Amino acid sequence: MPRDLVIVLGPTCVGKTEYSIGLAKFYSSPVISCDSRQIYKEMRIGTAVPSASQLAAVRHYFIQDHSVHNLYTAGKYELEALALMDRLWAEGHSTLVMSGGSMFYIDAVCQGLDDMPDADPVLREELTRRMKEEGVESLRMDLKRLDPEAYSTIDIANPQRVLRAVEVCLLSGRTFTSYKLSRPKERDFSVTKIGLRRSRDELYDRIGARVDAMVEEGLVAEAESLYPLRHLTALQTVGYRELFSYIDGECTLERAIEDIKTNTRHYAKRQLTWWNRDPSIEWIDL
Repeated sequence: MPRDLVIVLGPTCVGKTEYSIGLAKFYSSPVISCDSRQIYKEMRIGTAVPSASQLAAVRHYFIQDHSVHNLYTAGKYELEALALMDRLWAEGHSTLVMSGGSMFYIDAVCQGLDDMPDADPVLREELTRRMKEEGVESLRMDLKRLDPEAYSTIDIANPQRVLRAVEVCLLSGRTFTSYKLSRPKERDFSVTKIGLRRSRDELYDRIGARVDAMVEEGLVAEAESLYPLRHLTALQTVGYRELFSYIDGECTLERAIEDIKTNTRHYAKRQLTWWNRDPSIEWIDL
């Protein structure tokens, strides 16, 4: 029996959820989420998880089934997603639908990732100290020097992501990016990548509208409930980090909301920069 994987990808807010549900219904497939934030059960509003009606439309996997207390990586996702896909194919599905915007997660499934070096306590302590004393911009400049490609594609507004990328470069003597560019692992299934995109103005309008809807739904209260956990890696992300600054009294609520919109637009741009290098993606303008 064929073993086919169709991946729906694209920048945040482009419309992947609805498109993937329609595609999943066509193929009688569940939707396998590859979103590195929607995977956490404590984060609902700020990660724009599918609505109850969307979740009821088709079976979804990797939606709010892990805890922010447990560090989750693209490497772990690779193992869990491949095991799930093998089980679903064995159950009789011939085509599976995957949907999401996490670039490393998609690469992990399609071609695998080299094992990155474990964190070194001494180096991690030194980089953390530098970040506190000199600010994250100091580490960003290190990353720009050590791995310009990573600097232009990862979420450099995320301090923990920047720190980890610099740490990997220093520990391995390789670029952070190289861990996804090594010889692809052999897969026993075919992959079709469908990329969704819209005009920049339309995408940015959708981002602004989504953030406003999140705030109306209770994003501030959700951030306040998660504030005691703000040190966890999972929460060092757009939508929460800005509101933690507001809770700390560092900015007004209006400023925090605008920062969420700005940083989300920046993230969408980095996603597109990453995928524009992949000639195998079949792009659809919505």
